[in-house]
Amino acid sequence: MLANPIERALKLDCAVIVEGIRDKRALKTLGFRHVFTINKPLYALAEEVASCYKQVIILTDLDAEGKRLYRRLKRELQRLGVRIEDGFRLAILRHTKIRQIEGLRSAENV
Repeated sequence: MLANPIERALKLDCAVIVEGIRDKRALKTLGFRHVFTINKPLYALAEEVASCYKQVIILTDLDAEGKRLYRRLKRELQRLGVRIEDGFRLAILRHTKIRQIEGLRSAENV
């Protein structure tokens, strides 16, 4: 179900921000190359990403904490002039039952 959104996201060749290392591994398995984990204060991560990329996909988990992180990261990145690509995140939300990004790794979820 997600094949087209994944292909579209990969063609963007932009940065992707995820919560943890398992999320990063899952996205690397799917072919994403520029994956950052949240391993520092959000403002510092936003500055690091904004220094190299003008478009970002934020793929935090779709639970309450992930949504909170998403809102804060989006605000920080937009403040720095970065465009947020929401299409892939919305496709996951609308077309799957996945709520943790690491779940994208398994073939039956894609």
